[in-house]
Amino acid sequence: MSIMITMLFLGLILGFIGAGGSGFIIALLVTIFNVPIHTALGTAVAVMALSVLSGSWSHFREGNVKVKQGLIVGCLGGIGAYFGTQLTKFMDPHLLLFFTAGALTLSGLLLWARTRLHLEAGDEAAQPKSLTYLAVGVGNGFISGVCGIGAAPFIQLSLIKWLHFPLRMAVGTTMLVILPIALSASFGFVQNGYLEGELFLKVAAGTIVGTYLGAKLTRILPRPVLRFGMVLTPVTSAILLFINLF
Repeated sequence: MSIMITMLFLGLILGFIGAGGSGFIIALLVTIFNVPIHTALGTAVAVMALSVLSGSWSHFREGNVKVKQGLIVGCLGGIGAYFGTQLTKFMDPHLLLFFTAGALTLSGLLLWARTRLHLEAGDEAAQPKSLTYLAVGVGNGFISGVCGIGAAPFIQLSLIKWLHFPLRMAVGTTMLVILPIALSASFGFVQNGYLEGELFLKVAAGTIVGTYLGAKLTRILPRPVLRFGMVLTPVTSAILLFINLF
């Protein structure tokens, strides 16, 4: 029950900031509930697939999703994610923990830099090239597969900077992008034997409900709160993971 309650509150945050939440789920499972890192990755990615399905539908109803572009990037990301998962079975648990924590730290710093420097999207009317979609999709998917995270901050920054999405549309569309990435990564982790059924059900029960409700807050709360949440979430996850290295 403690896992379900913890994940319910986590889901509220994730739905609000438009993140799949795999990184935070991994951090909580490893740090608080002492789950092995490989199992935490497999469980978190599988749960993320369900939570972003709920969250992306809610964002779609709120008008925060560009469906066509999101599906293109997400399907390309699924290819990168699968190949990324095939590397994890060869990685030492401490090394994998370090890479995951490092990716979360970098994502938080990149989001902080964007908001600090007030970098904005380019011309929304511009048409990005096909290679841009390929790079954004496969690149972010590969990060997700290797580190077991949804890579939401990387995806959000990519959508804003290179595909010219406004902030709120980037937040909502990111959840749609993560869906095929998470499904593909889940398949890879299942193949590697890194999914525990009972743990999956407990984590999923809390995050799905919380994510759907949290998505309702994206339109209600002011933009500074949204930006603060986008930056703070991956950094907090990284800190929790780094604790386990020392």
